[in-house]
Amino acid sequence: MIIPAHCSPPANSKMETLLSVAFDNLASFDGPKVKKGLRQVEGLLAQICLSAHAAAEVAAAAAANKNNNATVSSSPTTSSPKQPQQQQQQSSPRDTAQQRQQPTPPPQQQQQQQSQQLPQQPKQKPKFLLSDLTDDAAFREFFKLQDGFQWNIATRLIQTLDRLLAKSDDGSMDVLMLSALDSLQGVLLLHPPSRLLFSREQSMNLLLDLLEPVNCPAIQSATLLVLVVALVETPRNTRSFENLDGLLTVSSIFKSRSTARDVKFKTMEFLYFYLMPETPSGGGSNGGGGGAEVAVGGKPGEGGTLSQQTKQEMLRRHLPNVDELVKDLQQYAPLGGAGA
Repeated sequence: MIIPAHCSPPANSKMETLLSVAFDNLASFDGPKVKKGLRQVEGLLAQICLSAHAAAEVAAAAAANKNNNATVSSSPTTSSPKQPQQQQQQSSPRDTAQQRQQPTPPPQQQQQQQSQQLPQQPKQKPKFLLSDLTDDAAFREFFKLQDGFQWNIATRLIQTLDRLLAKSDDGSMDVLMLSALDSLQGVLLLHPPSRLLFSREQSMNLLLDLLEPVNCPAIQSATLLVLVVALVETPRNTRSFENLDGLLTVSSIFKSRSTARDVKFKTMEFLYFYLMPETPSGGGSNGGGGGAEVAVGGKPGEGGTLSQQTKQEMLRRHLPNVDELVKDLQQYAPLGGAGA
C-alpha cells in the first residue's frame, strides 16, 4: 500500500509517533513547518548516533584506564641504593627534619601522583562503526522501520527536496534544502539499504538537478557528499548515475571556471572516489537489507560492477586529463582505499 506524501500511517510506538509528526510537517507547504519537520528528523538521527558515541567513549575510557594502570604498575617505585646517599649528602639538616615531619602518603595517593607525572598523550576522538549500534534497542527499531516504505525517512526527504527545489527560484529555500541534504546523508549512512532509492531515475535526477550551477555552492557541495554516500557499495546506483549522464554533469562542474573553489575540490574528491574499485552490493549493509531492497522497489542482482579501466574510458569522454587523476589515485590513495 502506498501512503500519500501528505498523510502518515498510524503510529504504534514512540518512534513511529515522532516520525508521523515529522512526516506531516515535511509534507507541508509552509516553510516553518518544513523546518520543524527537518529538526525532528535531525533530532532522531542525533539520538541514535549518540548511543554509539557514548558506548565508544565508555570503551575508550576503560581501555585508557587499563593502559594507565598497567604503566603505573610496571614503573619502578624504589630508587637505587646510591641515590639516597647522594640525596642525603646534598640535603641540609633542615630539609631532613622537614621530610621527617611530613607524613608518608598512602599507596593509592602515590599511584595517582605517579600517573599525573607520566607524559599525557593527545586525546583522540573515539571511532565507532555501524555495527556498534546493533545491540541498541532504539537502533534496531529504527532500522526495522526504515526497511519498510511507510516509515522510510529517505523517501520523505527526497520528496521534500523535490518540492523545495521547485520553489527555490529566488534562493529562499536554500537553508531548508541544506538541512534536508544533511539529514539525507545521515540516513543513508545509518541505513545503507535506503541507498537503493537512488537506483531510480527520478531520485538520481534530483541529485543531478541539485548539482546545476543555478544552485548555490553550498548546495552543490552538500549534494556531492550525498551522491558519494548513495554510490558507496551500490553499483546499481552507479550505473544509474552513468546512464543519466552524471559523469557529464560532474565533469562540466569540474572544468567550469565559474565553479566555486570548494565545489571544485569536492568534485575532484568525487572523481577520485568514482575511479576506485567497486564493491558488490551488500558489502556494507547491516542486517535486514533484503527486506529494504524489496521495499524500495529494487531487485537483487541488478547493476553489476565495472572495472577501473572501463570507468576510466567512460570518464575520458568528458575529462581528457583523467590519466592524471588515476596517477594521483595510485600514488597517494587520497580516500584511503574506500571505493564505490
